Amino acid sequence: MARRPVFLPLLSGPPLVEEVVLDFEWHAGFAKSQAQKSIASLHAAAKERGLSPVLEISSKSNQPLGVSLSAFNLTLQLQDRRMSVESAFQGSKVFEGGGPFHELYDASSRDAKTDERIRSSGKLIGFNLLGEEWPTEPLTCFYDWLYISALTQHPDAAREVLKFSAFSDIAFNPEKSINCQARSAAVYVAVARQRLIAHALKGKDSFLALFIGEVSPGDRPPVQRELFSDLE
Repeated sequence: MARRPVFLPLLSGPPLVEEVVLDFEWHAGFAKSQAQKSIASLHAAAKERGLSPVLEISSKSNQPLGVSLSAFNLTLQLQDRRMSVESAFQGSKVFEGGGPFHELYDASSRDAKTDERIRSSGKLIGFNLLGEEWPTEPLTCFYDWLYISALTQHPDAAREVLKFSAFSDIAFNPEKSINCQARSAAVYVAVARQRLIAHALKGKDSFLALFIGEVSPGDRPPVQRELFSDLE
């Protein structure tokens, strides 16, 4: 048996996401087929709790949408540069002993994540995205912003994500990691359902306001028809 969270978007906030931890049967082994058995077991446990449909977001997902929305695969256009969410995240890290390592923006997701400097530069103290400083708290805020910014650049995927009630990432272990692509997808749906996408993408301060509840009714425009016509 194992325990993993699934993430539910909330229709008011903060918080924007509810985390539900579930017990399920774990299928050991490194083969993709074993991971997909574990995913199926996790989703069955979620369904028993009334959480369905659930989208697995990872390279092990049995749905092409979930694979494409992995932070390793989802791309983001920033100024004149295109990179994966993972490379943007790793290349923006600032440590006590170095960084940011902006050259990682041009690296593959795997190379960016495993770069030796990410592990050997000391305590993480912030982020620098092409010159813009981001704090480390709220804990997942910078990663969530990268992910949401990327997802809005892929309108077809953005529409499909809205069809799901919850999200999972079978490789995410909250005892070892903080940021999670499944959580970020749930944040996206929560922000979209609250009609705050435009507000979220105004910039750092606007996005941070979502996490601390400093959003006024005037910040909620009419439903954005080109992306969210299904909400009407």
